[in-house]
Amino acid sequence: MALVNIKINGQPYQVEAGLTVLEAARACGYEIPSLCAFNHGKCSLASCRVCLVEVVGARGLVASCVYPVNEGMEIITNSPKAVEARRASVELILSNHEKNCLQCPKNGHCELLHVAEMVGARDQKYVGEMTEKTVDEVAPGIIRNTAKCILCGRCIERCKEAQGISILGFENRGFRTIVAPVQNRSFAESPCMQCGQCVNVCPTGALMEKSEIEKVDEAFKAGKKVIVQTAPAVRAAIAEEFGAKIGTAGTGKMVAALHRLGFYRVFDTNFAADLTIMEEGYELIHRIKNGGVLPQITSCSPGWINYMEYFYPEIIPNISTCKSPHMMMGAIIKSYYAEKNGIDPKDIFVVSIMPCTAKKYERQRPEMANDVDAVLTTRELAKMIKRAGINWNKLPEEEFDNDLLGEYTGAGVIFGVTGGVMEAALRTAYFVLKGKEYPLVNFQEVRGLEGVKEAEIKELGIKVAVTSGMKNAKPLLDAVKAGTSPYAFIEVMGCPGGCINGGGQPYVHPTLLPNEDADILDTYRAKRASVLYSEDERQVLRQSHNNKDIQKLYKEYLGEPLSEKSEALLHTHYNANREKYPNK
Repeated sequence: MALVNIKINGQPYQVEAGLTVLEAARACGYEIPSLCAFNHGKCSLASCRVCLVEVVGARGLVASCVYPVNEGMEIITNSPKAVEARRASVELILSNHEKNCLQCPKNGHCELLHVAEMVGARDQKYVGEMTEKTVDEVAPGIIRNTAKCILCGRCIERCKEAQGISILGFENRGFRTIVAPVQNRSFAESPCMQCGQCVNVCPTGALMEKSEIEKVDEAFKAGKKVIVQTAPAVRAAIAEEFGAKIGTAGTGKMVAALHRLGFYRVFDTNFAADLTIMEEGYELIHRIKNGGVLPQITSCSPGWINYMEYFYPEIIPNISTCKSPHMMMGAIIKSYYAEKNGIDPKDIFVVSIMPCTAKKYERQRPEMANDVDAVLTTRELAKMIKRAGINWNKLPEEEFDNDLLGEYTGAGVIFGVTGGVMEAALRTAYFVLKGKEYPLVNFQEVRGLEGVKEAEIKELGIKVAVTSGMKNAKPLLDAVKAGTSPYAFIEVMGCPGGCINGGGQPYVHPTLLPNEDADILDTYRAKRASVLYSEDERQVLRQSHNNKDIQKLYKEYLGEPLSEKSEALLHTHYNANREKYPNK
């Protein structure tokens, strides 16, 4: 690693060659205000001008987020000229910003408020006409409010880098410029996956998930039996909302909080993840043995399904017909569970706590028959806990309710990370095809956070692939469409890294996480993934087919995987006729 010698505010340092001034300064212990750099490693267009510094010999001030260091460079971060310029930049941004901070859903996580405090922004320094406001609340998962947008471009870059579809861009020119889908359309009128990756990187409240907390409140008021389920990835991140370091497991305290919020039953979606493996695994085996359409592609990620219907409807025959785990759970709660407990399904209100904004759309699909009534993100659950005055740090460790649907295996836990669905399926497929358990349990070949992982499972005589993020998935999907894919099974997740990095997870912005290392953007996904893999290792049962409650469900109610009742309750279909973007 080549090093260069620089000076910052008169102090000598050695830093890695190729860093920007902003990166070098942070590595040396200086925090320069910035609104564009923390975009999962991708800086946008240096458009906010908040990170201006002086560089000796340069003409005027430079944007530190894009200006590279070089040998002998002298940087001054705290000169009166730089300090005043940064303050003026923030004040100009604030002059065209909706300032209802107390009511803003981003309160407590707003980077604009953070830098305004850093630079000492003055109240109403610049006052004038404001850009006309657009509020898009039509789409099920995401709300867009241009009055809170600062035109940093982070959402534009994130959509491009993660999904490769560039839903968002700069519309209009000059003072009328906004960030929007083309022609300022609603997200509902564009090929948006509703994945929420743009929400995760927005520094203000311009992009937010569409809250369904009020729906849950109304269900409680109506006297419904409000049953909650939590996705595996939620436990890997929820503690971050209460000051814990990234990588802290929050399972027991989360369950305790849900009990104290008054839910009738607190279930783990991992149960339905095991159920998904039984259905999806047997579906794969059926296709292999009977000459069905291959490769089979997973269907657990609604963001990915949205993308497929927009851009690859030709491969619908390849997609597993299984509903996602939380939708299966909702269907089982309102049928099997209700019947066994003598409850009218109309009196049940199912709430899913998910790491994903796309699942808000998924639950509203007409094919889903109202299996789930409301979807809350990890962030929304944290808001409910804080609203109730529950002290997270004083909560005990409690267990999920064990009422017909309580047991889960390690295979269900790892659904939340890329490669987890594949590994869980392989564990059961091996047992079904070989008549014995896979002795190593773990399939290391499909683990890791790479965008694409390919493996030959010699024990089963098949090739498989795992991908996350649609930009990474596209080459695999192109091969499937062309009929040249060599794989029998492909796992696709909409968000890079899987559900641990979903659009409803806690924000990861280093400037707002003082207890974390500076390189947290390079490691946060791995730290969250480690929570799930550790819980998998701790489970006595680690293969879905060994789940005793799943075995009982089939024996007493479903019959067998892919039975007529299973097909009716647990499987779905996809729509090749969704309105396409005209310039796709």
